[in-house]
Amino acid sequence: MDLPPEVQFLEDAGLLIYRPCGCLDETIINKILNVIGHLEARRKEPFNRFLDTLAADEVELNFRYVIHVSLYRRMTYKGRPRVKSAVLATDSSMIHFARLHALLTQGSPINVRVFQDRVEAAEWLEVPVELLGAEA
Repeated sequence: MDLPPEVQFLEDAGLLIYRPCGCLDETIINKILNVIGHLEARRKEPFNRFLDTLAADEVELNFRYVIHVSLYRRMTYKGRPRVKSAVLATDSSMIHFARLHALLTQGSPINVRVFQDRVEAAEWLEVPVELLGAEA
């Protein structure tokens, strides 16, 4: 699968990095959900996720959509190995939506945490912070 330019998959680290730019909306989220679903189906080993929202200058989501996505992810990932999903966000709307996603995925194998600091996210994901650095 050819990954979109804003997505990196670091096979050795077992880490998917997604750095959306511009407007973060349903179309963008659906796109990364398709990438994640494809990788989950193809790989035998679980992988963690890192969503860097700092380059997203606008958030056009709503609670209903975030609830739908969260419940969808709970169901599609049920019975699989635990994974970590770190969200780096400073925009208040993005933080609220990410926290809602974290709340709705509690108790599932998807452990979501929201960070405002890249170093803390790297420590939690147990990867060098350089892996999470913004692309050149």
